[in-house]
Amino acid sequence: MTSFSIGEFYCGPGGLGLGAKKAKVKDTSGKIHYFDHEFATDFDPDSCETFKKNISKSNVICSDIKKLDLNSLPYVDGFLYGFPCNDFSNVGETKGLKGKYGPLYSYGVNYLNLNSPKFFLAENVSGISSANSGSAFRQILDDLKNSGEHGYKLTVHKYKFEEYGVPQARHRFIIVGMRNDLDLSFRVPKPSGKIVTCKKALTVPPIPSWAENQELTNQAKQVVERLSFIKPGENAWSAKLPEHLKLNVKGAKMSMIYRRLDPDRPAYTVTGSGGGGTHVYHWNENRALTNRERARLQTFPDDFEFVGSKESVRKQIGMAVPVTGAKLILESILKTLIRVEYDYIEENFQLDRIAA
Repeated sequence: MTSFSIGEFYCGPGGLGLGAKKAKVKDTSGKIHYFDHEFATDFDPDSCETFKKNISKSNVICSDIKKLDLNSLPYVDGFLYGFPCNDFSNVGETKGLKGKYGPLYSYGVNYLNLNSPKFFLAENVSGISSANSGSAFRQILDDLKNSGEHGYKLTVHKYKFEEYGVPQARHRFIIVGMRNDLDLSFRVPKPSGKIVTCKKALTVPPIPSWAENQELTNQAKQVVERLSFIKPGENAWSAKLPEHLKLNVKGAKMSMIYRRLDPDRPAYTVTGSGGGGTHVYHWNENRALTNRERARLQTFPDDFEFVGSKESVRKQIGMAVPVTGAKLILESILKTLIRVEYDYIEENFQLDRIAA
């Protein structure tokens, strides 16, 4: 068995981390190749504790990235980072690089410049391509492409994770860079074509009694009554609600507000924050999903235990990369590194757009 060392920035609870931990590939001689964590860092204490509990206890650094001495971090073969997406999300003001979180991608670029790992994987929301009228994404891609001693060959793709067996319509940009001197090209793995409904994900098998993070939300009577008028797949705007249950909201009406799941389809996107009506709602029962149910939609296994308060756990789950999707992409990276062929499709973002 041979391993490739990896490190993570903004590791969160470990969606990418668990995907990497599960990823294993055999080469043509039968030798197994896998990833081994060297370090991980995040600003959130609960996320760090969750990562330690489930992924790796060694060298998990809980620190503000702005205060972290990047020179103290070791070289790794692969660098992973889902840099904070708050300023790129379609839900909100989309401040991009002008926001508080937008510039945080640059710390990953700084690590690449210092260490030139063999590859990197960067993840962010689909809205990143339109932030600052597209200029933010062009700058990020240009900086990543030209980082390190040799620069990187980029493969940029907006993944629709429901096409890869994730029971959730979650669309995210994944940027994979292969160091230019290695003469390797990462290709986007072909979707499985297996569509998993949210009902199947949450009921087959039933969530075991021993699973953690399964506490119910204490729903207000008015919320329960409102949900009773909302059919599967409907939200607070499309349902026929009595006047006293309608929401007094002006302007944008987000589709996720008090939206029930459609049991015959993958779930809509699980988010990590938001007020009333954003917690994802059961197709049949008049309630929000539990954190364990949200975790299933993110393909975390039932024995994965999140640390922290109920709202902290909700945030961790909503910010994570789906484990199943992460594993598939990271296995494809392993195959690329050891030159094992796999089925692929063409990327759906053309790199010449960075020069626009």
